[in-house]
Amino acid sequence: MYWLDQAVLALKAITANRVRLALILTATATGVAAVVLLTSLGNGARQFVINQFSSMGSNLVIVLPGRNETTGGPPPMLGSTPRDLTLDDALALRRAAGVAELAPVVIGSGPVSYANMSRDTPILGTVAQIQKIRNIRVAEGQFLPDIDPRRAAISAVLGHTLKEEIFGDKPAVGAWIRVEDRRFRVVGVLEEQGNSFDLDWNEIILVPVATAQQLFDTQSIFRVLISRSPGTDFKVLDRNLRDIIIQRHDGDDDITVLSQDSLLKTFDRVLSALTLALAGIAAISLIVAGILIMNVMLVSVSQRTAEVGLLMALGATRKQVLGLFLTEAFLLSVGGAVVGLGAGTAGSYLVRELYPSIPAYSPLWAVTGSVFIALLSGLLFGWLPARRASRLDPVLALMGSK
Repeated sequence: MYWLDQAVLALKAITANRVRLALILTATATGVAAVVLLTSLGNGARQFVINQFSSMGSNLVIVLPGRNETTGGPPPMLGSTPRDLTLDDALALRRAAGVAELAPVVIGSGPVSYANMSRDTPILGTVAQIQKIRNIRVAEGQFLPDIDPRRAAISAVLGHTLKEEIFGDKPAVGAWIRVEDRRFRVVGVLEEQGNSFDLDWNEIILVPVATAQQLFDTQSIFRVLISRSPGTDFKVLDRNLRDIIIQRHDGDDDITVLSQDSLLKTFDRVLSALTLALAGIAAISLIVAGILIMNVMLVSVSQRTAEVGLLMALGATRKQVLGLFLTEAFLLSVGGAVVGLGAGTAGSYLVRELYPSIPAYSPLWAVTGSVFIALLSGLLFGWLPARRASRLDPVLALMGSK
């Protein structure tokens, strides 16, 4: 009996019982589809975070007020120094070697109105240098003027969506709007852009940082964004920034300095581990599918003893009978894997259509790994029924069929 004969006989045996076929295909396909879909979600989330950090600008460093530190007390042994970071502190950081551009940021929210249109929106107080740091593009007019950060001004730049909601088709540049109880002159409108990891720039209004401090009646800075000079080591810049703050804060090192690269690497490690964990969990279902194949084929062997006895009586060897049942298990696994790949790919495509910002593509290792595990589990768990069939005595098998 040639291998082609074995394949034809196995295929006929598989299609003879369509309920069994549907059950095994569903089990195997579910496992493969789960691996493909879950890893595509994990990989998509990872790529989404990478894209969001990349949109924040290259060589970005973020300085936050307060410093998390161990306190030596009972768990969780975490404390925080609540000292504010002032505008003068932020501007003093420009002296640090390795700082290319620096932008203090104040964030709040309030009503923005024009004519009879009004809505609450995030208000971002900052300086002109943030345009280079965050790669911000202006569609109409100009960006915030490059003035002394300590001086308040009445200039405002609108996000694309905010401009559309308040002005509609009317021109915004040159118009006067009211923010809280103050009037501002619109000098520019930002280009439409996707949501950023830290802020939706389509919805905001930008005003000078000193003006924002007056609006919110605060002297503190929410954070400081810094673009480091090319070739500057982050550890060196971190030390330079801390030295300046220590001098200004009476010896207290009470800031937190974060690097875009370090944040990106941390998220990348976490999301990569999550993707692997999801793949491992989904792969368990493939083992379950293999066990199902084994159980169904054991029943099949008991029901086909006459067929096995007849084949062996006609000259089929034990090795050929073993190959016949292994071929059947292999074809079942291949069929389930193909259906599962189709379902998983379709699911990933649906995710990308519903959420275009998430590039939900399953990595190659997940696709090949899921197919390999499906085939391997099918063959391994199909070995026991095949071995049992090959060891049947042909005479007893024929007698048992009567």
